[in-house]
Amino acid sequence: MINRIRDVRKAKGLTLADVAARCTPPTTAQTVGRLETGTRTLSLDWMNRIGAALDVEPTLLVRGEEADGPKVVARLIDKDVESIGKPREAVLHHGSSGDIVVIEVEVSSGEYRAGDQIWLRMVSPEDLARHINRDVLVARAEGRFAFGRLFDSDGPRVGVLPLGTGQRQIVIEHPLWIAVAYMLVRTF
Repeated sequence: MINRIRDVRKAKGLTLADVAARCTPPTTAQTVGRLETGTRTLSLDWMNRIGAALDVEPTLLVRGEEADGPKVVARLIDKDVESIGKPREAVLHHGSSGDIVVIEVEVSSGEYRAGDQIWLRMVSPEDLARHINRDVLVARAEGRFAFGRLFDSDGPRVGVLPLGTGQRQIVIEHPLWIAVAYMLVRTF
């Protein structure tokens, strides 16, 4: 089993001391650090305490080595989306599968706020027509993306209207893959 405490803690923007103080009873940042690194055994009791401190189900703190969950692949900045380079695991959701990708919103744009995660599910080109007027992430060549409202799907070509007013439509020939937004994760 792989320990995911650090991933969840960082995704929630907490320090080791924050998590330690939220534990009931409180513990030390050093203890939480040892649990994260595996130098201290993560017992069922510790899973429950750390899970409560992080406000997640304790089972989210561990996963099998073979797990291939959703990946954060891009971030939304201003009115554009850019690749984050190396995809990393998204950790704030249950029941995920390998056909899910995630965009982290860094700068508020349209209906999305800074700190949001946009969860998208891969769709086949044959299935695109039923997703017109939905937000999509389109993978382009050289690790680039387009994100916005799908307004056209014509064979090997898709049309996307980027977020915000006054943006010009983008037409992409032969996208590598397309994912449709299906869930918004908003932290408060």
